[in-house]
Amino acid sequence: MRLKELYKKEILPKIKEELGIKNVLAVPRLLKVSINVGFGKHTKDKDYVDSVINNLTAISGQKPAQTKAKKAISAFKIRQGMIIGAKVTLRGDRMYDFVEKLVNIYFPRVRDFRGITDKTIDKTGNMSIGFKEVLAFPEVEEQSLENVHGLEVNIATSAKDKTEALALFRAMNFPFKKEENKK
Repeated sequence: MRLKELYKKEILPKIKEELGIKNVLAVPRLLKVSINVGFGKHTKDKDYVDSVINNLTAISGQKPAQTKAKKAISAFKIRQGMIIGAKVTLRGDRMYDFVEKLVNIYFPRVRDFRGITDKTIDKTGNMSIGFKEVLAFPEVEEQSLENVHGLEVNIATSAKDKTEALALFRAMNFPFKKEENKK
C-alpha cells in the first residue's frame, strides 16, 4: 500500500486518537520535502556540477533548480549571482513517494546507520536529515562514483510542535534510535 493511501486510512486516525485531536484537518501532515546540495569548492568544476544535477534528477524525479549566491564573499571566492548549489522541492504524490523510499530503501542502505535521533526535528515540527554520501540512493549511477557528494533532506510538516511531529514520523515508520537506559 502506498504511503499516501496508508496515511489517509491508518496513520491519520491513529495520530488523531493518540494526540486527542477532534478535527481531521488539525492532524499533522506532510507539506513538502526539499532536497539541497551545495557545490562547495567544486562550483567551477562543470563535470561535478552536472553529476550532482543528474543525481538529484534521478533521486527526486524532477529537474533541480540552481541556487545563486545572494552576495559576494571574497574569502570563499564567490561573486553575487554565481551558482553555488541545487535544490528540489517535492509536493503531492512525488513527496509521498520520496518519503516512502526514504524510509524503506534509503535508510537501510546507509552505512553504519543506527537510527535517527529526535534532535533532527526542530521545535516547529520540521525534520532535517543530512546524508554524507549519495551512494545510499539506488538511482545514482555507478559512473558518478568519482563525484561523491552529500545532500540534505528537509521535511516540512503542519505540526505545531515537536511532539506532534514525532507522533507523525513514528506513525510513518521512521527509524528512530531507541533510548538506552543510562546508568
